Amino acid sequence: MDATAELVRPVEVEARGQYRLWLRFSDGVEDEVDVSGLAGRGVFAAWQDTAFFDSVRIDETRAVCWGDAIDLCPDALYLRITGTSPERYLPGY
Repeated sequence: MDATAELVRPVEVEARGQYRLWLRFSDGVEDEVDVSGLAGRGVFAAWQDTAFFDSVRIDETRAVCWGDAIDLCPDALYLRITGTSPERYLPGY
């Protein structure tokens, strides 16, 4: 990948019920992603507190995060939403 190429990054995130997140990315793609498969496992047990799950935000590194200890990779979320393969999203890596 060209080092000057701009990666797609989340610009908005909103918690939805049933461990779903709505995301909008810098290229205009927006959709919901189901993260319920993580809920209750390891650090994601904290999501059982609905107020904590609802506190989702985008941090300064553009990761989707909760507090200081939990974050999700924005690239992985983008791939899940779009169905794009890692090879297509990051050619040359």
